[in-house]
Amino acid sequence: MAVQSDVIDDAGPYDRAKALGAFKLGDLTFYWITRLSAISVLLILGGIIISLIVGAFPAMKEYGFAFLWTQRWAPSADPPVLGALGPIYGTLITSFIAMAIAIPVGLGIAIFLTELCPQWARRPIGMAIELLAGIPSIIYGMWGFFVLGPFLANTFQPFMIKIFDGVPVLGAIFAGPPSYLSLFNAALILAIMVLPFITSISVDVFKTVPPVLKEAAYGVGCTTWEVVRSVVIPYTRVGVIGGVMLALGRALGETMAVTFIIGNSFRISSSIFAPGTTISAAIASEFAESDGLHQSGLILLGLLLFVLTFFVLAAARLMLMRLEKKAGK
Repeated sequence: MAVQSDVIDDAGPYDRAKALGAFKLGDLTFYWITRLSAISVLLILGGIIISLIVGAFPAMKEYGFAFLWTQRWAPSADPPVLGALGPIYGTLITSFIAMAIAIPVGLGIAIFLTELCPQWARRPIGMAIELLAGIPSIIYGMWGFFVLGPFLANTFQPFMIKIFDGVPVLGAIFAGPPSYLSLFNAALILAIMVLPFITSISVDVFKTVPPVLKEAAYGVGCTTWEVVRSVVIPYTRVGVIGGVMLALGRALGETMAVTFIIGNSFRISSSIFAPGTTISAAIASEFAESDGLHQSGLILLGLLLFVLTFFVLAAARLMLMRLEKKAGK
């Protein structure tokens, strides 16, 4: 003890003010680093918006709002005729079909993994879903072009065309001829790509359901389906909707996989087996060879996609806020 006291005395008085100053400098540095990081996000977003508006301004000035409902796309005409109706239609149709397929399948997988799957099979299935999320989009596109597209054109599409031939409305939706480059094939690829997002998020939120709630439901004689419908889904609906909207945002903006298999046709057809295009696919396929008004029109398409995605995410946020507020009541 005497030796320790001598060492402390030799060290001199503790400079408390200096230590506090060092701590304050560290806190101040940390504060500004985090603040600048947050501000940089707003600056990047603002820069993207400004650059899109500046690049799209010539096309906006030339075509005005008619750009939105004009179907013809003829950049080589004199003067060029550009219309966004075809890409907008293709974007909405492929995203709608993709979500119509991916939502029930993704939720079904999530319910199976959390409620019905044997313990030994959960990890392999979960790893397979994670691997699907990690596959590059260009691989999906190549697989769709060389494998899925020809398979659908030779099997599924002729079957559906024959089944609904002559049926009002459905006959036009499933009209032929079969093609391995079509809106439906692109939508199916999108569904496979967004499936891991819906499944993974749904599994995570399903696991947050208190076991006591499910045990109480089982205790009064509920079946697994009744527990899922009356307990699990209502308890986790906010998280599930968030996952669905995240997947929808991915579907709206997907580029390479869709470009491979959609056909890049600006014509609007009532048949989902016909070729088409999306906003992102149109930009990817033509931007490298564009200039002047043509390039400005493609940038305007990008601005439209940005606005469309923003409104989708904003609507999702408002929906989640309303659900949370309702649940709080």
